[in-house]
Amino acid sequence: MQGANQGTPDTPLDASSGKGLRIGIVQARFNADITDALAAACLGELEALGVAAADIHHVRVPGALEVPVALQALAERGGYHALVALGCIIRGETYHFELVANESGASVSRVVLDYRLPIANAILTTENHEQAVARQTDKGRDAARVAVEMARLLIELS
Repeated sequence: MQGANQGTPDTPLDASSGKGLRIGIVQARFNADITDALAAACLGELEALGVAAADIHHVRVPGALEVPVALQALAERGGYHALVALGCIIRGETYHFELVANESGASVSRVVLDYRLPIANAILTTENHEQAVARQTDKGRDAARVAVEMARLLIELS
């Protein structure tokens, strides 16, 4: 299958891969320093891949648990080739970390399968702030690349 490995380090996506794609982004505001950096990296990479700014719909929600319902609303609205989930969950001293991480991840996956719509999940789950900072740029860029690659794949398979 041609293009199956696009986006891997060995075979990068080209600069026009995102041309004509409509992408929705849902960003959690909690840990905003991290999620703002994720969003900036994601938006920059989408632009580098040829996604027009007018074809990107970027919304913000309070936290990671609210991301899936906004993704679901965008999926129901229709017109998107792929969505991106951005958030940051940093482990604390209570079970809350596991609850938020597990529920947000499972809910994002459910939206993917219910709507057959690719969602690049860049909701970081880290032990501390330093780990989140170390991942924010690469994971934001990765999310953009995954969204474009999976959108193209599903177009090809349709």
